[in-house]
Amino acid sequence: MTSCLTADSDNVSPATIGEILRLPALEVRQGHNRLLYSFAVDGKRLPDFAAISRVHRDGNAEVEGYQRPEVLTHIKAIRRYIESDAPMIPNALVVAFDKRVRFEPFEGIPSTNYARPGTLLIPVDENALDEDKPGWIVDGQQRSAAIRDADIESFPIFVTAFITESDEEQRAQFILVNSTKPLPKGLIYELLPSTTGMLPVPLQQRQFPAKLLCRLNYIFESPLYRKIQTPTTPEGIIKDNSILKMLENSLSNGALYRFRDPLTGRGDEDAILSLLMSFWSAVRDVFSEAWDKPPRRSRLMHGVGIVSLGFLMDAIVDRYSKIRIPDTKDFAADLAGLTEICCWTSGYWEFGPRDQRRWNELQNTSRDTRVLTTYLLAEYKARVVGK
Repeated sequence: MTSCLTADSDNVSPATIGEILRLPALEVRQGHNRLLYSFAVDGKRLPDFAAISRVHRDGNAEVEGYQRPEVLTHIKAIRRYIESDAPMIPNALVVAFDKRVRFEPFEGIPSTNYARPGTLLIPVDENALDEDKPGWIVDGQQRSAAIRDADIESFPIFVTAFITESDEEQRAQFILVNSTKPLPKGLIYELLPSTTGMLPVPLQQRQFPAKLLCRLNYIFESPLYRKIQTPTTPEGIIKDNSILKMLENSLSNGALYRFRDPLTGRGDEDAILSLLMSFWSAVRDVFSEAWDKPPRRSRLMHGVGIVSLGFLMDAIVDRYSKIRIPDTKDFAADLAGLTEICCWTSGYWEFGPRDQRRWNELQNTSRDTRVLTTYLLAEYKARVVGK
C-alpha cells in the first residue's frame, strides 16, 4: 500500500515513500481560482515524474504535445556550465501536472490568504512510459536535459507547477511562457488552433488563419494536403508563413472577408475551405507543370507566388460576386487566360519595357510580391475581364 505520510518540521527534506515523492512546496493563489506550486527538486529526479511532450500529430492529424526538439548544442553548453566549479541556475522550470498530483497543506503553520506551505505528493513509477508520467515540462526542456546528462551526482532546481487535465491549457501556457523567447514561429502557428485561454492580441489574430492552414494541410481532399511545411509536416514544400499571409490578406479585405465575423475574427470555416480548395485545385490543374515542385524550381510554390495568387483569387471572386461563388471550373477558366504570361519555372516576366525579370529572380519580399501582384491583376483585367 502506498504511504501518504505528511512531512513534519523535523524532516522537510524530500523523500520517496513507496511510490509517492513528497516535496515541501508553497501553494500560491493567483486571481480567483488559479493555483501555482513552487518547490525545489533534484534535477536528476525530473525524468522520474516529468516528460518532455514534443509536438506531433496523431492518426487523426490532431496536434499532440507542444515542445520543440532538443537543441543539442544548447544542451551541451548548459551541461558544461553545470559541471563547472560554481554553477547556478536561478530560473525555475515550469511543469504541468495532471490531477494525480496532490497538495497537502501543513497544519498550524502561518500562511496568508494567497500562500500556504505544505507538501506536494507526486506519484512516481520508474517503469512508466513518458506519456504515462504525471508531469510535462512546459518550460525548461534544455535545462532539464542538461542536468539529466551532466556528469554530476545531483543538482537541485527550482520548479513552478500547475495542475490541469487540459492539453489546451498546457499549450497556452507554453506559448505565453515562450512568446518573448526565440521560439520557432512555425511551432506557435501549429499550436494556435488547438489552444484555449487568453493569448496576446497578435496571436489571437493569427489563431483563425492558423486553423484554416491546419485544415488545408490535413484534409485529404485538399489540393494542399501535406504540402505546407510545419513542424509536424517537415516534408511540405510551401512555407507556412506564406499560406498565413495569403489567408490573412483575404480575410482582412478580400474574398474571405464575407465569411468572417469582424467581432470575433473567426468565420464560416466550411464555406472558406470550400472556396480555398476550389481555387487551389484550379491553380494545380491550370499550372500543372509548376505544381508540386520545391520553391527553388517553381515560383508558383514560392512565397511570392502564393501571396500574389491569393490577391488574384480575391479578384476572381469579386468578378463573380453578383452571380455566384465561383467553383473550380470558374477559377480554372479565368486562370487559363493567364498561362501565356506566367513564368513560374522558366523564361522572363515582362513587367514593363524596362522591367524584365528572370523567373527565379523574384524573391519573397514585399516589393517583389507587390510587383507580381500588380502585374497579374492588370493582365487578368485586360485578358479575362476585358473580354
